[in-house]
Amino acid sequence: MDKTASGWVNGFVGVLIFSGSLPATRVAVADFDPTFLTSARAAIAGLLGLAMLALFRQKRPERGDLLSLAIVALGVVVGFPLLTALALKHVTSAHS
Repeated sequence: MDKTASGWVNGFVGVLIFSGSLPATRVAVADFDPTFLTSARAAIAGLLGLAMLALFRQKRPERGDLLSLAIVALGVVVGFPLLTALALKHVTSAHS
């Protein structure tokens, strides 16, 4: 498979996986607190990320990149999942 086709397939798989995120969160907030849910998702993602970094023996980020990584992490790991979970306590996943 050439790089263009591989990119389209990977993009499609990513969109397909993400499409289940809001319905799954809606189901989860019925039984779990949004803060707990966000913390659990962040912890699981962090552990999987550390395992992959160790497995592939990647080097640590440069010191100058840490602030940018922290800002992105706050938005991607905490902001989006927490605000989504809070919203999905009050609206349907189809509406969101």
